[in-house]
Amino acid sequence: MVADFAELRRKMVDNQIRTVDVTDLSVLEAFLMVPREDFVPEDMKALSYLDTDIIVYPAQNGFPACYSMGPASLAKLLQLAAVKSSDIVLDIGANSGYCAALLSKLAGAVVALESNKALSERAAEALKRNQCDNVVVVHGPLEQGYVAGGAYDLIFIEGSVDFIPEGIFDQMRDGGRLVVVEGHGNSGVTRIYVKEDGLIASRRAFNLAVKGLLGFLKTPDFIF
Repeated sequence: MVADFAELRRKMVDNQIRTVDVTDLSVLEAFLMVPREDFVPEDMKALSYLDTDIIVYPAQNGFPACYSMGPASLAKLLQLAAVKSSDIVLDIGANSGYCAALLSKLAGAVVALESNKALSERAAEALKRNQCDNVVVVHGPLEQGYVAGGAYDLIFIEGSVDFIPEGIFDQMRDGGRLVVVEGHGNSGVTRIYVKEDGLIASRRAFNLAVKGLLGFLKTPDFIF
């Protein structure tokens, strides 16, 4: 029996994303448009529309596994980011490109930064296949950001962190935002940072548990 991914996608939006108070119509429409199954490994496609993190690259050679964030958590973060069609976005920790594809429907341009070479290549292929022509995939260290992309209206960090390097804040445009989860497990707190007149201010939004992001962790104890 062949899965009806379009119907599963609709159920994901109705039963997972709307139920966590995601009401932004542009965010909901993006989740309806982007086929998550195109951004996960072949043997994980049947799990594409479960509300769970999906492993997109196994742990190997001393490096932790990489995951695609669960839809409900990702939707809450994207709603908080309040992405505008004119925004230039830096997506840090893009893994297989699913979030970058969603951002491509919301923003003007997206730089998808991934430190895993194999994943960055896979993301570029999936994004091209889905005609996400306003996304550029970049391979490089996540904690350095991507200065060459210029100043960003939004920096979106796909994973929980212990700290944010000062150089990342330097890449925010004046008036720009940064969305991130700080801390781990049930103690994870979502924050939005805003830069005004060169100064950074932040506010707490809600608690959220997401996987830790390599390069932004103080100790290997928090790497999943």
